Amino acid sequence: SRARLYRLLYGARAALEEALLQSSAPTPVLTHGAPAPSASPGVEIAGVRVHSGDLLLSRGTAPTSALIARGNDYPGNFSHVALVHVDEADGRVSVIEALLERGVVVNDADAYLGDPKLRIMLLRPRADLPALAREPRLAHRAASQALAEARAGHIPYDFAMAIDDPRARFCSEVASHAYAQVGVTLWPELSTFSSPGLGGWLAAFGVRHLETHSPSDLEYDPSLTVVAEWHDREALFEDHLANAVIDALLERAEAGAPLAYRRALLPVARLLKGLSVLANLVGAQGPIPEGMSATAALRAEWLRAEHGRLAARTRAQAEAFRAERGFTPPYWQLVALARAAAAE
Repeated sequence: SRARLYRLLYGARAALEEALLQSSAPTPVLTHGAPAPSASPGVEIAGVRVHSGDLLLSRGTAPTSALIARGNDYPGNFSHVALVHVDEADGRVSVIEALLERGVVVNDADAYLGDPKLRIMLLRPRADLPALAREPRLAHRAASQALAEARAGHIPYDFAMAIDDPRARFCSEVASHAYAQVGVTLWPELSTFSSPGLGGWLAAFGVRHLETHSPSDLEYDPSLTVVAEWHDREALFEDHLANAVIDALLERAEAGAPLAYRRALLPVARLLKGLSVLANLVGAQGPIPEGMSATAALRAEWLRAEHGRLAARTRAQAEAFRAERGFTPPYWQLVALARAAAAE
């Protein structure tokens, strides 16, 4: 039942996005979802009323973002989740999120929107949830507690993706922990990564828990309402292109290919990791993120370079396809082009 429901939901989105890419009409930058009342403080941002306790799903531009979005038993569209807090006194917006490089941080709205993203979706807890019916401002309380924790002291990034240990947190844990504290469970079903090839690649990055909370699955959480989504045609094509390349790379992983790295650079990476540890001790940020090993950092660099190389070839072939046939190659054709580029 879950697989059938996923195919209907994800398939409907995929079909709509293909129609948007093929249409000559202007693609809307902002699409409004269902009405979603909230008793929490709110302000207007980029054409939408955003309330304290709302969740921002996004998709980054890095290859690791594509891996996070696609690397799932139910591949999705998003790689990052952040929690919004709105100060009821002055309307100041704080975005609480966990970043690989810095751990849990608090940014303002401009800093969040200024970071390159291919798509953003705004989610809000349903007002008819029993917990919110009893306490209408519950979402604001969850966000306020998360903000206080983030400001109280450094919370490192959780590369292991251990959702039962809040001492370190990855992006999904920022949201799930905040709402768990007030009695609301997000991610009613755990995200799973049962593919051996994908599991091996995630383990090479330090992931130890393959049943966890994936940002992309939050789109389907029945306790949340989709309030709005921001996207445009150019960013949508870049999203599909990056996905196609990652899908081709994951097929290589399933065939037994390891996540490679340049071994000759390992001594340099270890030196940089040592410098990073010293920087972390004084509260600074080093060249290699806290919690990431020197080897994992080299693997991330290999993935960036390999993904960039295959994306460039796939983009060139997609442009040739468009010139020859007069329309944008659909996703399945992008995957075929990416496979051919990976096979060269």
